[in-house]
Amino acid sequence: MNSITTSFRYARTQQLADALTNARHYTLALFDCFAQAGYDVNANVPYLPIVNPPLWELGHTAWFAEWFVLREALSSHPADAQRPSLLTKGDDWFDSNTVPHRSRWNLDLPTPGGVKTYCHEVLDRVLDKLSREPNTDEALYPYRLALAHEDMHGEAFLYTLQTLGLQAPHPAGGEPVLVAPGEIGFPGGTIQLGCGPDANGFVFDNEKFAHPVHVAPFRMDGALVTNAQYLDFVADGGYDNRQFWSDAGAAWLMRQERSAPRYWQRQGGDWVTLRFGQPATLAPHEPVRHVSLYEAQAWCAWANRRLPTEAEWEYAALSGHPALRWGQLWEWTASPFEPYPGFAPDRYREYSQPWFGTHQVLRGASFATPARFGSAKFRNFFKPERDDLFCGFRSCAWK
Repeated sequence: MNSITTSFRYARTQQLADALTNARHYTLALFDCFAQAGYDVNANVPYLPIVNPPLWELGHTAWFAEWFVLREALSSHPADAQRPSLLTKGDDWFDSNTVPHRSRWNLDLPTPGGVKTYCHEVLDRVLDKLSREPNTDEALYPYRLALAHEDMHGEAFLYTLQTLGLQAPHPAGGEPVLVAPGEIGFPGGTIQLGCGPDANGFVFDNEKFAHPVHVAPFRMDGALVTNAQYLDFVADGGYDNRQFWSDAGAAWLMRQERSAPRYWQRQGGDWVTLRFGQPATLAPHEPVRHVSLYEAQAWCAWANRRLPTEAEWEYAALSGHPALRWGQLWEWTASPFEPYPGFAPDRYREYSQPWFGTHQVLRGASFATPARFGSAKFRNFFKPERDDLFCGFRSCAWK
């Protein structure tokens, strides 16, 4: 691995410097996609609950790095920063904990040029400070946190581009690597779910701490459910048959008035899907993407299958089985997002705790996730209705 693909969890000073620079350049490139598409990058991007105004999101990523690295904040609490922001109103503009989502469209933000200057200044100071840090996990924690945060927001920028039908830079629109289908049997056993207290490197608070979980023998797809498999469900009237949908899924479906996944469209007798605003032929053997948890559950009910639990997913991902591949799309699991035993929030106090009980766990990574971010231990989490994500699913046999 080169220095910008080394896992951010274990990256040392020079590797972190390279990765932080790479992440910032990529964030700026994604931001420029909105201007290239003719958008006023703040006010004229339509309000949607699932996106942020691009100018605010750009400023927020730099502000977050400034908060935890340069301002040496002890936590995300507003009183815990040890130094003031480089921007007089930085906290008033970019603190996601105190700036409600809806209000981000109405802020008197600096110009795009001013926010970019702020981004460059923060990065320069972060890199200078990093160059003097010891190569210890404790000293590098805020840098790794800032890098992970920016990588997550970079993928969120891509969700926004897809949602608005805008062109994305290469390789964001690239196709996932295809994997031959097939079912794999796993013998089960007791695993340590999560990360142990003696784990080296960076660990998210919701991954703490490792605890024993018994996994019964199970059989799971080696590959994600494909467009062809999902199309059989659509053609069989799956969206019209209430028996396949949970109560929550049926209520969601009624609000959507949908008869196929979000970006599928009929053109003559064929199906196409929209990828960053461009129609593409629906490739039958490609994993189905942009489906909600409810749609994944409905397909499983129709196929007499089920979603894997996150313990089963982690067991399989760490089994070393050569036929199992992950990282094409985020994968819905059957597990609600809940704390592990003994959970306590880390410095970024709002990262996990507010979302327990209302979100669902996804595992893996997507084609848009930086390689340095991928981990079989990482717990992604979103509301069940989200279908703007680069997500799909695989299924398990009931017995």
